[in-house]
Amino acid sequence: MKVQNFYEPMVMKLEEHDIPQIADNEVLVKVKAVGICGSDISYYYGHSPLDTPDGKGPMYLGHEASGVVAEVGSIPKKLGLFNEGDRVALNPVQQCNACPACMRGEFNTCSHVETIGVSVNGCFAEYVKVKYTHVYKIPDEVSFEDAALAEPLACATHAVQRLDVQLGQTVVVYGTGGIGLMQVQLAKAAGAGKVIVVARKDYGLGKALECGATHVINNTDTDSKYYAADVAARVAEINNGEKAPRAIVATSNMDALQDALKVTGACSTIVYFGLPGPDDLLQVPVLEAIQSERTLKFAWLAPLVWDNVFAVIASGQVNLSPIITNRFSLEDAEKGIVFMKEAKEPKVKGVILFD
Repeated sequence: MKVQNFYEPMVMKLEEHDIPQIADNEVLVKVKAVGICGSDISYYYGHSPLDTPDGKGPMYLGHEASGVVAEVGSIPKKLGLFNEGDRVALNPVQQCNACPACMRGEFNTCSHVETIGVSVNGCFAEYVKVKYTHVYKIPDEVSFEDAALAEPLACATHAVQRLDVQLGQTVVVYGTGGIGLMQVQLAKAAGAGKVIVVARKDYGLGKALECGATHVINNTDTDSKYYAADVAARVAEINNGEKAPRAIVATSNMDALQDALKVTGACSTIVYFGLPGPDDLLQVPVLEAIQSERTLKFAWLAPLVWDNVFAVIASGQVNLSPIITNRFSLEDAEKGIVFMKEAKEPKVKGVILFD
């Protein structure tokens, strides 16, 4: 099979490797589509270590994937769970299912997790092997391209569930990357009355409107028709003079993380999703937070949401077509990573498609 083998920062090679041999508890999947995640870009440029013993390659990156079942291990075959040819998506975060966290259903905090494309070979390859417990059949209405984004959509879904949106509430979303645009649609599906999106560039804000945002605010570009010097005041203006009861931060920008405290009011809930640096600190006015009964939450990965994910795609409640802006072949995967990082033209999400 063809693979893109990552060795070290900015060194990735297209190679021929043997198709993986599966264990009794695994399924072999012929990859049809795989998303280029921000973490793949970080690994490629050396900004983050892999979860290997030395933090380095060689490794096939890629963890947001869909495909077709090519071979079924003896255990899932005995259980009748899969057949060759089944259309599936992958949950790359393979928890152990035996530790105390897993016993509580807190799979996102499992200390023995094995992650495809991070600690074991991933999906920048024509075939990938996966534990059968992390292979999910996809509805006929869901394309391979859309199913490849099921994993980031699952993470976005978990975050919005933690936001606990009440019918008619105003939700502020920071960030217009793929996750932020998913969360716009999920907040609407959850019952939000108004969804206000805050970001720095009009291209992303245009995408947010396309995804169902009712209002957008540009907090940086003074030439933008959406610009507001005082984001909190603009949010209050949109929300009938009140600060927002809900906000979700889908960016790592610390100004945005801090600003979410300003645009929300008493008894509000904020969910922090974007990943800042390890030394970044959030400053919370504690007395005011106590007296106004604020709730601050944090969201990590995607426990117990996968059935919801395929349902919202199949139902049309989440439309991924505005989010997928660029497509590449496996042969051009490295160029795709570089493009998504360095190209000046507007873009949101890149996907690698296989024949």
